Amino acid sequence: MSQPVMSQPVMGQPSGQPAIRTVAMPADTNSNGDIFGGWLLAQMDLAGGLVAIRRAKGRVATIAVDGMKFIRPVAVGDEVSLYATIHEIGRTSMKISIEAWSRNRDETHMKKVTEAIFVFVAIGEDRRPREVPPE
Repeated sequence: MSQPVMSQPVMGQPSGQPAIRTVAMPADTNSNGDIFGGWLLAQMDLAGGLVAIRRAKGRVATIAVDGMKFIRPVAVGDEVSLYATIHEIGRTSMKISIEAWSRNRDETHMKKVTEAIFVFVAIGEDRRPREVPPE
């Protein structure tokens, strides 16, 4: 599977379909008071998983995260919106790019805060890889 190019500018409009919107809370901060990168990674995984589940018509598992790039910090109280685009579908796997955008509660525009390519595998009842069904 080839690596998709993520060329969306940091300011501008998100690419992909909206998957999740949430608010960053104080419990999600690191020792510097910024939102913990692991929390943001988990939100991205949830967003990509929702898209992958719909496409695979069933259970999926995250098997890789490629090209994770943190662009700017997320602050407590920021609205975080996650967007997903399916870039490639293999026999059992899917590559989905995820963009996270934040909006400060006092502003109207969003800023891209991170992006990554997530790889999901369709999983059967036996918890083993299965084919991704045709659309």
